[in-house]
Amino acid sequence: MTGPTVDTQEESPLWRALPQAEALAKKAVAAAAAGAGVRLLPGAEVSLLLTDDAHMREINQQWRDKDKPTNVLSFPAVEGPKVSKSPFLGDIAVAFETLQREAEDDGKSVADHFTHLVVHGFLHLLGHDHIVAEDAERMEALEVAILATLGVADPYADRPLDEETPSVRMA
Repeated sequence: MTGPTVDTQEESPLWRALPQAEALAKKAVAAAAAGAGVRLLPGAEVSLLLTDDAHMREINQQWRDKDKPTNVLSFPAVEGPKVSKSPFLGDIAVAFETLQREAEDDGKSVADHFTHLVVHGFLHLLGHDHIVAEDAERMEALEVAILATLGVADPYADRPLDEETPSVRMA
C-alpha cells in the first residue's frame, strides 16, 4: 500500500515502547489517503512528530490556547481543494503518554489506538472535521471504514448510546 510520504521525527524516548510506530503510521496514512478518495500529488509529504505529553501540552497551549496535553494534533498546510495540488499536506503530532493511557482505559492495544490517531489526524489534514455533529458522524464513519482495511476494530463500537461524540475530544 503506497501513499503520501511520512517524515517521522521520534522526539521522545518513550516511543521506543512502540518500535513499529513509523511503519504503522505509513500504513495508516496510505490507507487513509486511499479511503478518503482524494487525489494527492505523487510523493505528497506528511510530517509526523512522535512526542510526549510535556511537549504536546506546549504545542496545544501555543496553537489552541489549551493548557493541557492531548492525544493528537493536526496542522494542515493547505485548505480545501488545494490539498490535491500540495506537495506538503501538513503536520501531525501524537503524545505517547496520552495515547498509552487512552488505549489502556479503552482496552485497546497501543498499536491500534496509535493507528486510529494517525488516521484521524491525517483526515484533518485533508479537511475533515468533527465540530458539527453531522461532520463528526461522517468523519467517524470514514475512520471506521479505513481502520477496517487495516484490521483495526471500530474504535467507537463500545461507546454508550448517550455518550457525546468521542472524536470531539480529539484534536
